[in-house]
Amino acid sequence: MRGVVKIRTNLEERACDLADYIIENKATVRAAAKKFGISKSTVHKDLTERLEHYNLNLYRQVKSILELNKSERHIRGGEATRLKYKGGKTN
Repeated sequence: MRGVVKIRTNLEERACDLADYIIENKATVRAAAKKFGISKSTVHKDLTERLEHYNLNLYRQVKSILELNKSERHIRGGEATRLKYKGGKTN
């Protein structure tokens, strides 16, 4: 698959790689899951449960981005619905 990052078996490395990706790209959990070729639940668990024990600084940065994404999610959903019924295409 093109554009998919190779998954690391080391949980600490994977959690840190996911965090770096989300911080650099201001990405969503869904986008990170797609990029790394893993499930959204795995990304969420890595970032919210595991990362805190491995790298507290990264955890705090990712947490703020995830909270921002959560607060904006209703806007993105509404925009996607508007485009759907308008005949536009969504990502």
